[in-house]
Amino acid sequence: QVRLVESGGGSVQAGGSLTLSCSISGPQYNYYCLAWFRQVPGKEREAIASLYTCTYRESYSDSLRGRFTVSRDTAENTLYLQMNNLQPDDTAVYYCAANPMSFCVSGGNCGWDALMGLPYWGQGTQVNVSS
Repeated sequence: QVRLVESGGGSVQAGGSLTLSCSISGPQYNYYCLAWFRQVPGKEREAIASLYTCTYRESYSDSLRGRFTVSRDTAENTLYLQMNNLQPDDTAVYYCAANPMSFCVSGGNCGWDALMGLPYWGQGTQVNVSS
């Protein structure tokens, strides 16, 4: 069973930065579709970034306006989300999700519309941004 554990959330002032981590444990796979989501109470969970490790293709929500960067440490099997110039609207619970794969397939079901179907999810980490 693949297990995801997020960390790094906390409280920052507007304009500050945070780096979230998502530690991936369990059976080891060669490739992943990885994604970050966030959710505000009363709203739907939204995808904000993804990384397809077969091609190292990064994708981001247009709403981020280039402030967030996704990366992965292969040796530690950890996914990161570097968040800069945080704003109060970024306050949310942040989740990571994964689809592990033994081999690459075209697209890898890692298209933006497919991300909500990723089978493995972490428990979330809270980010609070004050003005």
